Amino acid sequence: MKLTMPEEIILLLLDDKTGRPIGLPAPAGDYAVASAILMQLSLDGSIDTDPERLMVTSHRPSGDPVMDEALTLISTNLGMRDSRHWIVEIGRQAEHFRSMILDRLVAKGVLKKEEGRFLWVFPDRRYPKAAEGEAEVIEVRARLRSVLLHADIIPEPHDSLMIGLARASGIIPLILSAQEQEKVGKRVDQVADLEELGRTLSEVTREVYAMMLAFAGAH
Repeated sequence: MKLTMPEEIILLLLDDKTGRPIGLPAPAGDYAVASAILMQLSLDGSIDTDPERLMVTSHRPSGDPVMDEALTLISTNLGMRDSRHWIVEIGRQAEHFRSMILDRLVAKGVLKKEEGRFLWVFPDRRYPKAAEGEAEVIEVRARLRSVLLHADIIPEPHDSLMIGLARASGIIPLILSAQEQEKVGKRVDQVADLEELGRTLSEVTREVYAMMLAFAGAH
């Protein structure tokens, strides 16, 4: 089954056992979803970027409501805005897009949607993986591991961008063991920085964390 980058990153961001999101510090998860959407639009030929601006190159609908809504948002608010602007802007709407992506994965039979009550009071929604979902996560992790552990492999743009997302959102430990991370740490950075959008994601995340730390220190 062919999954989009946003769908793959959402699968990696869900705990395998509980079906709940793993505990990422905000806003790393939001920016990972936003960047995955932009990266998929780029791979689809809908947008292009340079260091100064992001451009729409095709208005053709893809049939994927997530991609089409994001493309419409960008198309109607262009101007001289770069990919950094759109990572932050879409990141602000990440909860909306995340819900759409989860619904798509449920419709594809990759996830199951379960709703209940935590402590019999608080609403509790989980997305455990269906049998198809288990296979998809195994395939995604195996593919990314192969790229990182074998220096002779030239990564496809899709995989380079996914590794950039994994690095920025702090989920490389879900792909590599601690020993493997020590061994191929430079390879992670090398692959993650191959694509401009991947570099921008890392820069934006670092900038926002610095701002959050400065704000916390001032209060």
